[in-house]
Amino acid sequence: MKTLTILFILTSQAVIGDTQKPTGVWMEELTTPYYAFIDAGFKVEIASIKDDKIPIDPRSQKKLGENPPSVDRFLKDDNAMKSIQASLSIDTIEASQYAAIFLPGGHGTMFDFPNNKKLASIIAETLKDNRIVAAVCHGPAGLLSAKASDETPIVQGKRIAAFTNDEEDAVGLTDEMPFLLETRLRELGANVITAPNFEAHAIEDGNLITGQNPASSDVVAKLVIKKLQNR
Repeated sequence: MKTLTILFILTSQAVIGDTQKPTGVWMEELTTPYYAFIDAGFKVEIASIKDDKIPIDPRSQKKLGENPPSVDRFLKDDNAMKSIQASLSIDTIEASQYAAIFLPGGHGTMFDFPNNKKLASIIAETLKDNRIVAAVCHGPAGLLSAKASDETPIVQGKRIAAFTNDEEDAVGLTDEMPFLLETRLRELGANVITAPNFEAHAIEDGNLITGQNPASSDVVAKLVIKKLQNR
């Protein structure tokens, strides 16, 4: 049986807007699902908005031994580290080659995921072909521009979990974001279902699987695995 491949698409945004404050992907949202999929027997490929070294939010990576286990495992994994030091560009991606698309978050996604036509087309094609799109925390920013075949927003009428307005306030970055993710999703017609701040929370609505925050990464990955294994 052919090994199924899951494509991760990561942000290439290294700073918050016009500031010099560093950002990027939130490491746990990459590493926890990455190893959940690998350990379940799937292949993982990593792409980004640009074909370049992927920026890591420095708040999400500490010294070895001080991180969540999956982060330390990734940092010590030469193949994994190479995959984020020279990622694929999404411009080279053929969506049909992947069983699922996974969008980790990090505040970088709020700047280069929305309005990216290639990303929107990958998501739309994947869902149209009855394959899985999953996103966690700020990753659902990548869903905002995707449209269904009737040109309605992909998220319209869908139950969605994403980083909430309250959580953005709690981390002190509300005023530095170009928009609030929860608010924008609601404006597009999504039914955003929230849990208490920073608690694990994931929603499955058909082939769209989303999680609210970093703690939700493992739950989202498990839902994807279960769905793929049941096919």
